[in-house]
Amino acid sequence: MDAVPGKPVMAGSGVMAHHGGVNPPGGMPVRELLGDDVLDALLERSRDADGGLRLTGEGSMLGELIKAVLERALEGELSAHLGYGKHDPAGNNSGNSRNGAIRKTVQSGIGPVQLAVPRDRAGSFEPVLVPKRAGRISGGLDDMIISLYAHGMTVRDILHHLNQVYGTELSPEQVSAITDSVLEEVRAWQNRALDPVWPAVFPGAIMLKVRDNHVVTSKPAYIGLGVDTDGDKHVLGIWIAKTALEDATAGESARFWGSVMADLRNRGVRDIIIACCDGLTGFEDAIHSAFPAATVQTCVVHLIRNALRPVARKDRDAVAKELRKIYSAPNSDAAFDALTEFSASPLGNKYPRAIQVWENAWDRFIPFFAFTPPVRKLLCTTNSIESLNYQLRKVTKNRGHFPGDDAAVKLLWLAIINIEDKRARERARHRDDPGKRNDQPARLIEGQRTMGWREALNELDTAHPGRIK
Repeated sequence: MDAVPGKPVMAGSGVMAHHGGVNPPGGMPVRELLGDDVLDALLERSRDADGGLRLTGEGSMLGELIKAVLERALEGELSAHLGYGKHDPAGNNSGNSRNGAIRKTVQSGIGPVQLAVPRDRAGSFEPVLVPKRAGRISGGLDDMIISLYAHGMTVRDILHHLNQVYGTELSPEQVSAITDSVLEEVRAWQNRALDPVWPAVFPGAIMLKVRDNHVVTSKPAYIGLGVDTDGDKHVLGIWIAKTALEDATAGESARFWGSVMADLRNRGVRDIIIACCDGLTGFEDAIHSAFPAATVQTCVVHLIRNALRPVARKDRDAVAKELRKIYSAPNSDAAFDALTEFSASPLGNKYPRAIQVWENAWDRFIPFFAFTPPVRKLLCTTNSIESLNYQLRKVTKNRGHFPGDDAAVKLLWLAIINIEDKRARERARHRDDPGKRNDQPARLIEGQRTMGWREALNELDTAHPGRIK
């Protein structure tokens, strides 16, 4: 899969192979190719003692088919290596010849398969399909393991599943090596070029337990979600702060966020219009240093939650009603009047900390009043990144801890790809349903489409002339 020029991509061709499968070959269908007599014989051989079908596992019908196909292909490889076919007189006195076969069991996506691998007398034959010392057929089995890992299964769970269902036996080191095969794609994705202008960016964090400096500690993995000028959402990157030896934890800091902004600039970002977040320590100074014209918008939903935190349960509905007058005001002046009125009310006097939450964040709260209510909903909350983080937590919750930062980033990246894959399949399934949007491709390679973006982009362009190209 080729990248769209000027656009970031969610994954390379290898990942789509893990999640998208292989296109079916053209030509004659397998049923016509084999014929009914062969299929009837295969069907009869696949039945167990109770008359049911046994399709997977050792000695199963699919296993026998794979065995036959591979052995036939290996014979062809040896013929190509020797330069003559089996029983061909051209091989007489050729200096090298067939020398029987060696028995070998390889693990596959449907269970263990026992092969007779042909060999030559000179020992120079190196099979390609089943290399020497290879204990598995990588294709389907590797894809299955990566898919199970992306869904949140631990290495131990994957080993148990493969053994229980398919009779496949692998070591934990083999499973880890298979999942580590995507690390090169992860690094390429982390370093890919980005668009120069991003109208909206939503940073967020998910807490993970990671081994760092030989100690398991809770560390935030920061994930940046951006909306490009076409309205497509993209995960810009995953960043995990290194824990300094003298510190107990890896926390937020202006230095860390400075490194994140430097990474974005090095990858081509030149301007960010609005960054909506929830008071991340050091974030505002870092983004203004890297992108001086950026506007930092405090997430209104988080403001409401923080303001309601000190409020007694019996008063929450009444306080929430007063707070609604602030964030739903037609402009910033009306919002300030509503805050002043609430501050002077009995409820405001009873809960001064709720008032203080809004006062402390006022300059970062009011920027969204420059837009109409429909556009405000897109720009004033971090719901998009929180929705993504919620799904990522379902995948990471089964982990006791990660052995390192790379392992954590690897799982998060696979989970993000898997989440988008499920969304794409759902869109494709309902593509032709009445009343459904049909202007989206079946698989959005680069992320999820933002509803109502055209109106938002026009208003952003009006409010920030010349910055959106």
